[in-house]
Amino acid sequence: MAKDLNGRDVDPSRLEGILGRVAPHSIEAEESLLGAMMLSREAVAEAVELVREGDFFKPSHGHIFRALATLHADGGPNDVVTVAEELRRYGQLELVGGIETLVALQASTPAIGAASHYAQLVEEYSLLRKLIKAATDIAELAYALPEDVAAAVDLAEAKIFEVAEHRSAETMLPIREVLMQTLDDLEALYGREEGVTGIPTGFIDLDEILSGLHPSNLLIVGARPGMGKTSFALGLGVNVAKKTSLPVLLFSLEMSHLELTQRLVAAEARVDSTRLRSGRLLDRDWEKIHAAISRLAEAKIYIDDDPNLTVMDIRARARRLKAREGLGLVIVDYLQLMSGRRNVESRQVEVSEISRGLKILARELNVPVVALSQLSRNLEARADKRPQLADLRESGCIAGESLVALSDGSFVSVGSLWLQARQDVELCSFDEDSKTLRNSVSSSIFMTGIKQTFTLTTKAGLAIRTTGNHRFFSELGWRRLDELEVGEKVFTSSRASKFGANLRNHDLVSRNCYVDEDSRDLVLLRDDKDVMVLDEILEIAYFGYEPVFDISVPMTNSFFANGFAIHNSLEQDADVVMFIYRDEIYAPETPEKGTAEIIVAKHRSGPTGTVYLAFLNNYTLFANMASM
Repeated sequence: MAKDLNGRDVDPSRLEGILGRVAPHSIEAEESLLGAMMLSREAVAEAVELVREGDFFKPSHGHIFRALATLHADGGPNDVVTVAEELRRYGQLELVGGIETLVALQASTPAIGAASHYAQLVEEYSLLRKLIKAATDIAELAYALPEDVAAAVDLAEAKIFEVAEHRSAETMLPIREVLMQTLDDLEALYGREEGVTGIPTGFIDLDEILSGLHPSNLLIVGARPGMGKTSFALGLGVNVAKKTSLPVLLFSLEMSHLELTQRLVAAEARVDSTRLRSGRLLDRDWEKIHAAISRLAEAKIYIDDDPNLTVMDIRARARRLKAREGLGLVIVDYLQLMSGRRNVESRQVEVSEISRGLKILARELNVPVVALSQLSRNLEARADKRPQLADLRESGCIAGESLVALSDGSFVSVGSLWLQARQDVELCSFDEDSKTLRNSVSSSIFMTGIKQTFTLTTKAGLAIRTTGNHRFFSELGWRRLDELEVGEKVFTSSRASKFGANLRNHDLVSRNCYVDEDSRDLVLLRDDKDVMVLDEILEIAYFGYEPVFDISVPMTNSFFANGFAIHNSLEQDADVVMFIYRDEIYAPETPEKGTAEIIVAKHRSGPTGTVYLAFLNNYTLFANMASM
């Protein structure tokens, strides 16, 4: 029986209206294209620009196309004998009908010069078949009565968008194709005189570090209130819109269209923002304002001030704009005001899911996404109030002696991993959906400073020291240590702990469950691979100051230490993390008044460092120091 998108049985009668017909195709166009490709290298070059192996209705035709495309990429000949040998290498020559079929295709080609026309026909019929499949999937998704209708609508829209973007069959590519594209990109970059390879930010020194904003990247800009993160984002958006003529889409959950537009006009016209808001403008201001409005009107800047935005809303609206006009940059102001999925375990999990969703958006639309983030006031307790990566984290840090569970069953302290400068470590992480362990690879292991730690001890005898804001997976979801209380239960794993064999009062009564006959206070969740239990907190005690560490783990955002399932950071999804710091906020008499530090704290593809911009408070404007 057929299955729907969730793997459930589907009544075949629902599909009869579609599946009872022959899917759109043209065998003649496919044969003519392949014949032309075996007669002309130019025909091969034209075809590979438009068509992929999966676009052919007849599978054997797809095999022949793959062989021709491979030979073309290698610079080899495209004659019948060579194509036959290439198919034989993959054991596909007999599947396509032997060399006789290849000769027949070559001989029956109507016109070599019409190869691009044949390729276009093959592509168009393929798109129609993809559209039918997407429509069928969407219909079955609706018939399944999904619990989250908004998510279903988003998925349906994504499927149609994939067809429109011709991308539904291109997520899996042979490395040969990717290498050729990489070589083309490198050659194009080599020929450029300027060092900015992405979209220029308009801030010269920042572009030196970032090389511009790159497609598919998520950039997080964090700051305390009053530092000017919204003004920075507006300046970034205006610069990109002006320099590239591409649309910039700004989602504002905090300010209205009017407020943002007033800020843009004040900055562009260099008119005092207080006078502009109050209407007490000087005669000389009007000429500047009219000129600024004229310039801004030419920029393709779109503002969405819906205060109840979700990631799905942003994805849907960004998709529509890109399909209609193209898209250069997406800005979200700001992360902590966004809403996530319903029934989420905690706000920390919700924010992490939002950041992950924005990274997926950046990759899906192949545009840079800039997300603003409000930093915790905890940093203001330090003598040096410049933000650090740890200030962005929703999790916190663990003691250096904490034993991290590796995927091979061994254990090693996080401190020793850091001392060895190890980064990509295969370790155990936590799958929230199945409540089980899974293997993952870390992306970075780092020391975050010397901080206060607390010791959490469980009834089963497990213990770990962490900062107060590190998150544990409890029966109520992800919760910070300083939110947990004695008597609550957190998830632990015997496999992920050296002490797991000592769990008291446990008897294995079946393959799928453990039972504590005395207290019944440890509850099991198990699949075929591992065991997770809920262990009661016995004590939370202050320990003192010590060096602490953290690990970034892509996808799951979690790892196991001393047998506990713990969460890591918000920044882990970001390709770039920047902080805005203005010393005058804390020290009004500072000699650095009017100067803003843009701290690039994380840069996945390049260097980190600090750049300095001028901040013109009257205009709420960031500008290059050299231009002042």
